[in-house]
Amino acid sequence: MKNIAAAFVKAQRDFAPALKTNTNPHFRSKYVGLDGCIEAVIDSLNNNGIALLQPTHECADGVTVETLFIHESGETMSGGKFHVPASKNDAQGYGSALTYARRYSLMAACGIAPEDDDGNAASKPAPAAAKPVAKPAPKAEPKAEQTAGTPGKWQISIKTEPDCTDKDYINIATEATLIALDQAKSQSDVMEIYKVNKVVFDKFKSISADDHKDLMAAFTQKKESFK
Repeated sequence: MKNIAAAFVKAQRDFAPALKTNTNPHFRSKYVGLDGCIEAVIDSLNNNGIALLQPTHECADGVTVETLFIHESGETMSGGKFHVPASKNDAQGYGSALTYARRYSLMAACGIAPEDDDGNAASKPAPAAAKPVAKPAPKAEPKAEQTAGTPGKWQISIKTEPDCTDKDYINIATEATLIALDQAKSQSDVMEIYKVNKVVFDKFKSISADDHKDLMAAFTQKKESFK
């Protein structure tokens, strides 16, 4: 591991931020895609003699991806395995799970995160000072909202900022639910996850009935995996 460890440290110094260049036209929100994650690290890895592979492993209810680094010396280093259940038992469901697993596995293994848009904006030079003008009385700032299930082992708690879109809520709730289902060890665990977090799923359904249907399919698939 001596050669690949030294090379990886050098490569990581030149990793770029994972830019939020992909746009969801319906919800007008940006997110970092798999291509953006790979572009952030691949040149630096290759320049230091490291190849990137993301092999998949056999999985009954979704996909399991491993991020693997191979050094030109022959040494290898694994970022670990990342499992994501498929929301649908078809090509689209497994394809979406694979893309999701590859993206988050790569970011975790390389230690990178999506570009902080607010942080970048704050680092820009301040505009020239303008003449003071009378301002209306400040309005009360909207507060963050929190949706949470019953406290306990399987509670899902989602805190959303005022500018959080419906799609953002769906993405956060889906990710939290899939993580909980991945930890379930029995059919009773699956039922308990749904029961204690019904308030979260009811809000989810009020936003998008189609996405709620897909999420419930993940529950059914997880229950059937224990038969």
